[in-house]
Amino acid sequence: MSSVEPFVFAGLRARVIFGHGTISQTAAEIEKLGRKRALVLCTPNQAKAGERLAAELGALSAGVFAEAAMHTPVEVTERALRVFEASGADCVVSRGGGSTIGLGKAIATRTGADQVAIPTTYAGSEMTDVLGETFGGEKTTRRDASILPETVIYDVDLTRRLPVALTVASGLNAMAHAAEALYARDRNPVISLLASEALRALCEALPALVSNPDDREARAAALYGAWLCGASLGGASMALHHKLCHTLGGSFGTPHAHTHAILLPHTIGFNAAAVPELLAPVSRVLNGAPGGALFDFASSLGAPTRLKELDLSEADLDRAAGIAVTKPYWNPRPFDRDAIRALLQDAWEGRRPQQ
Repeated sequence: MSSVEPFVFAGLRARVIFGHGTISQTAAEIEKLGRKRALVLCTPNQAKAGERLAAELGALSAGVFAEAAMHTPVEVTERALRVFEASGADCVVSRGGGSTIGLGKAIATRTGADQVAIPTTYAGSEMTDVLGETFGGEKTTRRDASILPETVIYDVDLTRRLPVALTVASGLNAMAHAAEALYARDRNPVISLLASEALRALCEALPALVSNPDDREARAAALYGAWLCGASLGGASMALHHKLCHTLGGSFGTPHAHTHAILLPHTIGFNAAAVPELLAPVSRVLNGAPGGALFDFASSLGAPTRLKELDLSEADLDRAAGIAVTKPYWNPRPFDRDAIRALLQDAWEGRRPQQ
């Protein structure tokens, strides 16, 4: 009989609606929260979809703000806040990926507004009380109960037209949340089970979606896995992988999902050298050493595997390593600037991890 170490489990606090066509329940969920006017948030390229949703909400709509941007720039949040206040809204509906949901969180934590999040990618941000914001070329993160959306509506149908490249990158981004939750300082048995199941679901769904992007069952499995990945991140703290992604995204403007996809094999391989037993679920689902198996899996899906593909120079790696160790996150394996610089070099060149 294996021993169980002491742990704390804070619970899963968001209300989750999962299925096909569930976006039709948005108005009912707003009313369930006791709210009367919702500002619909989206990115510029999703403006028409945002306007359709606002029209469907009818009298519950306070309008649309279609300027959500990657890495949640504070200046965009400030513009959104002015629109929110002028519209008389008392809640937000965030329809989109991590950029849109991040904006909803930024508004909510500043105003006390409720949130209904409707994710259209596999980012997982909707299930966490984490907010990452960019200001002055630096991305900072914080956690607070006011950041977590009250309601999350997962509509599988909204993901069926997600391009294959974004499907893969977003799916690997989600897997990063689950992988880090396995070795988090505040991990617990419930979160570890969620993370393990999330990895299994996505490792099965992503290859199927590369073969047939409109596979309804695979889309449902991928979104289910993304929910579990987000819940895993929401129930545990972040470590080296997320610190490096926040550094590259906030200071160099690299695309969020692609940065996660490229770095994941390297950060997991780095930590596997110290805690292989905690990363055993990764080894089981991919049948190999965690870092190397993740690299092979990403490559088989056609995912980007080199940081140089994101227009980063080697000089950028020097600066990134310095930033990453200035305010480091806790990590199961100690590291210094030289170790991070070497890891980034491997990721820049696309060298397969051995661990």
